[in-house]
Amino acid sequence: MKRVLLKLSGEALAGDKKTGFDDATIQQVALQVKELVDDGIQVGIVIGGGNFWRGRSSENIDRTKADQIGMLATIMNCIYVSEIFRSTGMNTNVLTPFECRSFTKLFSKDRANKYFSKGMVVFFAGGTGHPYFSTDTGVVLRAIEVDADLILLAKAVDGVYSDDPRSNPNAVKYDEITIDEVIVKNLQVMDMTASILARDNKMPMWVFGLNEENSIVNTMKGNFTGTKVTV
Repeated sequence: MKRVLLKLSGEALAGDKKTGFDDATIQQVALQVKELVDDGIQVGIVIGGGNFWRGRSSENIDRTKADQIGMLATIMNCIYVSEIFRSTGMNTNVLTPFECRSFTKLFSKDRANKYFSKGMVVFFAGGTGHPYFSTDTGVVLRAIEVDADLILLAKAVDGVYSDDPRSNPNAVKYDEITIDEVIVKNLQVMDMTASILARDNKMPMWVFGLNEENSIVNTMKGNFTGTKVTV
């Protein structure tokens, strides 16, 4: 595979603190991504904003405004994480769907491809730029736009299960499942909008546990223990 998009949750980057950043966790992710880049794989990254913002649960904030705050949270995350990546010797750039002046660059497919061709890790921040769309939809959209071969979903759970394994010990883990089955069974790999977009554009996803040792590198080098979501 030549190009992948890695989706990281904001909560995962917070570590045990559940909020803010855990530099040790980010450093481990950065070193794994560097190994992929050194092997010639082009890596794009989308990060959620949940370590900073859970505004949708508030009844006092308009949904559009809450989503806009969430977009800004993802930009903060990408700028922070990209700097940790740079400290390991990688070159990075942060692209957003709206102008942030000197903080980021405005997204375009041509600009992203130019950065990939230079060996940079490209961070796609700010979601789709519109309210009512999650970072799940953002990662699928960007993966399609830049012709990625695969989406890597690094989660707190190590794959796709028939039910939440944290609350149901009898939940069954799937080694492989189609995106149609995910949609019909409402398995919450991604939200429904993102799942349908992935299905309609034949974008495969591999789901695995971020907290497993060297999980990103192992996934890309054939030692995969998660779930393959096929199209």
